[in-house]
Amino acid sequence: MTQSYDAERTDPRSRELIVSMSPEISASYPECRTVFLLAQGIKNNEPWPDTEEALTALEADVREGRRHLPTEDEAAISVWHDLLRSFGTNPRRARPSIDALSRRLQRSGRLPRVSSLVDTCNLVSLSHLLPTGGFDLAAFRTGIELRRSRPDDVYVPLGEPDKTERPLEGEVIYADGSQVMTRHWNHRDSDVTKVTAATRDAVLLLEGVSPVISAGTLLKARAELAERVAPHCERVSLHEIDPAEPLRLVWEPTS
Repeated sequence: MTQSYDAERTDPRSRELIVSMSPEISASYPECRTVFLLAQGIKNNEPWPDTEEALTALEADVREGRRHLPTEDEAAISVWHDLLRSFGTNPRRARPSIDALSRRLQRSGRLPRVSSLVDTCNLVSLSHLLPTGGFDLAAFRTGIELRRSRPDDVYVPLGEPDKTERPLEGEVIYADGSQVMTRHWNHRDSDVTKVTAATRDAVLLLEGVSPVISAGTLLKARAELAERVAPHCERVSLHEIDPAEPLRLVWEPTS
């Protein structure tokens, strides 16, 4: 399924992005679903007052007890702990992203501001209690695949551009060829594909595990993310990973 907020256009600089889930992962985890959007022409180097206002209000609600964030014993978090344990990851050492984000807000009462786009992803993630992540499209070589790790995979930890790691055998990762985008499913992003203030084009992933996160909730979260991003970019299109076959998308880099 593809939905676009703008008319299709062509450009000689067009690039192809292939987005897929390995057959082994789709068979082993049929309850997992990933939807995403492409945002292009993003103004990520300027403030987004609407995001800041909503995020500040959410933080205040959590601090003052008007908003409950789940603990690891509650379904929104425990379902991800169980998922990580299924392929040998200790979720208390490599916490799923929604767990780490929720714990940070509960502990400090405020989240660090990274960039307008990342802050918006964090807002939607906490509002709907599901993992959301952003990646710079310009850094991709071929595309995105959710699969098991391979011996030649290389991971550059976020914030540590001079360091490399190898995923554990059997670890579930998002990868662009042999370049690992995230370790332990969605625990930590790569420095190679991170969103920065200079990011103009990005892919934003949202994940759900049924029945804890229903298909309706996942699509509602994606719609909110698109609505919050759209005023601050030139184009937004909505997509999802099809377990049955790779999705091939043509996109045109924003100058």
